[in-house]
Order: sequence, then structure tokens, then C-alpha cells
Amino acid sequence: MAGVRKGVIGFFTANRAVFIMGMSALIIAGSADLFAGLLLNQMTDYLYLIPGMMILIYAAIGMRGNIFGAMGSRIGTAMNMGTFEMSFRKGTALRANVDGTITLTLLMSVLMGFAAWAIAILFFNGTQSVWDFVFISTLGGFLAGIIVMMVNILIAWEGNRREWDVDNITAPLIAAVGDIVTMPMIFFATWIYLRVGTGAAGEELIAYLSLAMIAVTLALTAWVIHQRGGRRDYIGEARRITLQSFPVLFGCLFFEIGAGIVIQGEQTSLVTYGVLMIMLPAFLNEGNALSGMLTSRLSSKIHLGTIRPTGIPARPALEDFVVMYICALVTFTYIGLISYGAAFLTAEANTGFLTTMIIIIVAGLLTTTALNLLSYYVAIITTRFGLDPDDHSIPITSSVMDLVGSLILVAVIAVFI
Repeated sequence: MAGVRKGVIGFFTANRAVFIMGMSALIIAGSADLFAGLLLNQMTDYLYLIPGMMILIYAAIGMRGNIFGAMGSRIGTAMNMGTFEMSFRKGTALRANVDGTITLTLLMSVLMGFAAWAIAILFFNGTQSVWDFVFISTLGGFLAGIIVMMVNILIAWEGNRREWDVDNITAPLIAAVGDIVTMPMIFFATWIYLRVGTGAAGEELIAYLSLAMIAVTLALTAWVIHQRGGRRDYIGEARRITLQSFPVLFGCLFFEIGAGIVIQGEQTSLVTYGVLMIMLPAFLNEGNALSGMLTSRLSSKIHLGTIRPTGIPARPALEDFVVMYICALVTFTYIGLISYGAAFLTAEANTGFLTTMIIIIVAGLLTTTALNLLSYYVAIITTRFGLDPDDHSIPITSSVMDLVGSLILVAVIAVFI
């Protein structure tokens, strides 16, 4: 008994930093996502006005986390390896990440516009033109991306100054900021579209603006991929980030669209049960945040050689799994409490308290099980193929977990409601 107690105390002592910093970041993220859920619950008119908007919203949110979560993971690894400096000078890790992530943000925003339009037309009786979706996606995605990037840089600056392990805090905070910022920016772009794009002249203007955005995106992409690398610095790193990340992000887009389709298909139920709509952004974000935390920690440990890429997880990886379960239990319970409280105050609490808590805790722990296994094996597989897990692990795990988390949540809701 004494040995077990000693082992438990040793476990919590060894992981003190992640429990304090990581759980604090997760709780902050969950609280922030409450506002995103309340905003989404108040924007149901837009959701019904433009079929396919829910697909675009959640694809955009997921992609923002994929792109900037990977940026945070790369910065965390650079800090742990001692190669990071807080400078925008050409040839630094920070400058390379800024150039690469802006390029990827524009590229994926344009592609999301085309994809959301196609899905809306094929499955949800969409009536908007492809240029409408491209305009909303690209403008909203770019504005949100600039804000999320500023927050990412602020975390890097503060983490570098205070010598924090940013692997424990970047993923949840960036995921939360992505939720909070992306949703209003998409709605802002939609608001502009509805006021500018009405009538024949408006439709032409939206088309021209969309084509201009595509042209800028292609020009920036061409400039980045023609950069030449240096041996002693990060010149050319933006090119590597863009070329290696784009195929993965493109593949991840299908998972994000899949998650959007699942949520779009349940739109009526979510609108009917307001507490579920309020809870939805926080639930999906926490899944992304936990997978981002885990993959960031695994990526850094693989780079440092403390975890070997073996088929059966070694003890350091298993300890990280346990950490994720503990963080998940606390944060999903917290999300259930604040979501129900917000729903009660806004007269949207039309499901029982106990039912709400059971739904989010059961769905949250099932989601955590999936993300533990997925995060580990994605990191191991990318390493065995000679790829950088910082570039691939977070986008893949986040996108797959968006779809898996959505399916799990919908299934649990169907069981208990």
C-alpha cells in the first residue's frame, strides 16, 4: 500500500507542470469556448439562411487548430532543443513559421470554400454560388488566422521569457482562441457578403473579390516555395513547412468536412436542445486541445530520444495517456457544469442536469481513449517514414478527432436523449 501511494505521489510530482499549466490552459480554453457556443446558439438564422454554413464553420475551426497548433508544436520543439529566438529576422524559426502558416491559412481557406460549396449543393440543397463560399471562407479564415497567429507569437514570447514548456499550454489555448475568433470572423464575412453580394452587381463584385483572393494566395505560395534553404539557419523552412504540411492538411480537410456533415445533419436537434449547441464548440475544442497537448509532448520526446518509436507504447507514453485521462475527466466535467449553467441563465436548459453531465463525461472519456491511441501511432508512423511529427501529428489527430468526436457525441446523445 505504501508503495502504491509513493508511486501515485511520484506520478503527480513528475507531471506537476502539465497538471498545473496544462489543466489551467484547458479550463481557460473551456471557459472561452462557452462564449463561442453562446454565439453559435444566437446565430441560428444565418445557419438556416445559408445551407452548409455549419460545415464551413467547423471545417474552418478545425483547420485553424491544425495549422496553428502545428506551428505551436514546432516552436515548442525549437525551444526544447535550444534553437528558438524571439526574432522576426529572416532565417529564424519564428519568421519561417509565420511565413509558412500565413500561406497555409490562405490555401486551405480557399479550398474549404470550394469544398463546403460542393457539399452544400450535393447534400443540403445549397443555393449560394461557389464564389460566395470562397469569399466567406477566405476573408473569415484570413482575419481569424492573423489574430490566432498574434496569440501564438505572444505565447511563444512569454514562454521564451519565462522558460515555460509551451507544449503544455499552446494546443489548448490556440484551439480555444481559434474557436472564439474563427466563428465571429466567419459570421462577419457572412454579414459582409449578405450586404454586398445581393443583386447582379453584388454577385459580380463577390466573384471578382474571390478571384483576387485566389490570385494573392497563389502569388504568396509561389514566393514561399521558391525560397532556398540555408545550412545554418531556418531560411527555406517556410518552404519545407508549406510543402510537407499541405498534403497532410488537404487530406485532413476531408475529415473536417466529414465532421461538419455530421454536425450539419444534427443541426435541428442541436438547435432544439440549446445546451448541446452551447456545449458543442467546447466539447470538440477540448478533444483537439488534449490531442494537441499529447502529440506536442510525444513529438518533443521523440526528437529528444526519450520515447522510441515502438509498436507497443513504452512507459513514458503510457504515463502521458494517464495524464490525458485525468485532464479529460476534470475539464469535461467543468465544461458540462458551465454549459448547463449558461443554458439555465439563457433559458435554454431543456435537458436535465444529470443527463447533460452523463452525455459530456461519457462522450469525453470515449473521445480521450480514441485520441490517446491515435496520437501515439500517428507520431510513431510519421517518425518511421522520416517525417517531422510536429508538422503531421497535430493536423492528422485533430482532424480525425473532430470527426470521431462528433460521431461519439452524436451517438451518446442518441442513447441518452
